[in-house]
Amino acid sequence: MSLYHFSVLKNHSFTEKPSPSICSGVTYAVYRTVYSFAAVMHKMLLSMQLSGYHLNVREHFQPTLLSQYLKNLQMKSGEKLYSANEGPIGQYDIMNWVTSRGTVTYTQIGSFFPFAPAKQQLIINQSDIKWNHKFKQVPKSICSESCPPGYRKVQRKGQPVCCFDCILCSEDEFSNETDSTNCMKCPKDMWANEMHDGCWNRTLEFLSYQEVLGGTLASRSILGSLLPLSILFIFLKNANTPVVKANNRNLSYILLVSLFFCFLCILMFIGRPITITCILRQFIFGISFVLCISCVLGKTMMVVIAFNLTKPKSSGRMWLNSRVTNTLVLVCTAIQVIICAGWLAHSPPFEYTDNKSKMGIIIVECNKGSSVAYSCTMGYMGFLATLCFVVAYLVRKLPGSFNEAKLITFSMLIFGAVWISFIPAYLSTTGKYMMAVEVFAILSSSSGVVSCIFLPKVYIIILSPEMNKIEIKSANK
Repeated sequence: MSLYHFSVLKNHSFTEKPSPSICSGVTYAVYRTVYSFAAVMHKMLLSMQLSGYHLNVREHFQPTLLSQYLKNLQMKSGEKLYSANEGPIGQYDIMNWVTSRGTVTYTQIGSFFPFAPAKQQLIINQSDIKWNHKFKQVPKSICSESCPPGYRKVQRKGQPVCCFDCILCSEDEFSNETDSTNCMKCPKDMWANEMHDGCWNRTLEFLSYQEVLGGTLASRSILGSLLPLSILFIFLKNANTPVVKANNRNLSYILLVSLFFCFLCILMFIGRPITITCILRQFIFGISFVLCISCVLGKTMMVVIAFNLTKPKSSGRMWLNSRVTNTLVLVCTAIQVIICAGWLAHSPPFEYTDNKSKMGIIIVECNKGSSVAYSCTMGYMGFLATLCFVVAYLVRKLPGSFNEAKLITFSMLIFGAVWISFIPAYLSTTGKYMMAVEVFAILSSSSGVVSCIFLPKVYIIILSPEMNKIEIKSANK
């Protein structure tokens, strides 16, 4: 090692070769400081000499002249003594002090480098540590425990860097590393598990044919659609009987066909929604039901007209023509078609996925597109049903062959009760149960119309044919 000569006090000097004992422990810092000062001083004077500038060190030396040289100083080992931005670089030895029989010995067991890369700042040789026999476990000298996966570190203000809080990752976020400083977002089709240390695939939720609820409703829909078809077949076979001919049999045929589609449109509400089924389910449902109610309204108006014609000196037999009621049905249905067409043109229904309502579940449903258009279709249907109920109720006590108004009154009463109950139930549910509520309302209201209006007539045709003949006699009087 090189020899260095420097003055310590006035009239005192020595020449010494640094020994390993001096270059260890606390004295190493003193040695390194003196060495760095001498090296930088030499470098500065040499630089000035080469540039032709002569400096009287004793009279004009300023410590600030050394700063630019100190920042670039580097030991032969590669160790830098100063940081350009943060001043002197400290390196600390970690010592293990051991007392035995009144003597103290210490051993270096590690080092701390503040400016080293992360996770390389602290180096500890645990095998070199000698613990007091009183310790049953390794003591802890940290401010905060490490944050496990699923949490993120948040530094405590005004406290050392080792003091922090562990904050659980928020919903749909995760961290899979210890002492993570931030949480990562899960993909849209995945969700964070309970520990928030990973992401799981979400479960898709919709009213499916494979589950009990969806399968039951689908079966009920198919069986329900067979009922108006069977009645239509019976009516066609007995088309010339008084029960079928009474009150415009053509309207009865159209009403049965519309009820058939009312039952079948339920199948559009079951299965994974796609944009085309979202559009068809609302339009088929809206138009079929309005056609159904329009036919019932037409039959009710026919009862009123026919009864008024039985009064003395009554005129207006032209209104008894079936074309009047057919026109009424056509106009009422056309209005609903126009509303649906405007809905389709402006903002049609579409497939929508909701991944926020339920934890770990993606709800696949149909977005109405335009809430105003949906409200118009339902409101118009409710208006026709109310009008039909009021008219039928007013003429429910007509005698003889005109008592079909009673059946219409009951059918519209059931229809209105079902859909009034539907509104709060629909608004209080989500996902597949919302669809189930709507399907149940369609099934109940359709079944109510079929049962109240047509089953009594089927009973007369099949089980009480003598009543059908009595009706003929009564009608001929």
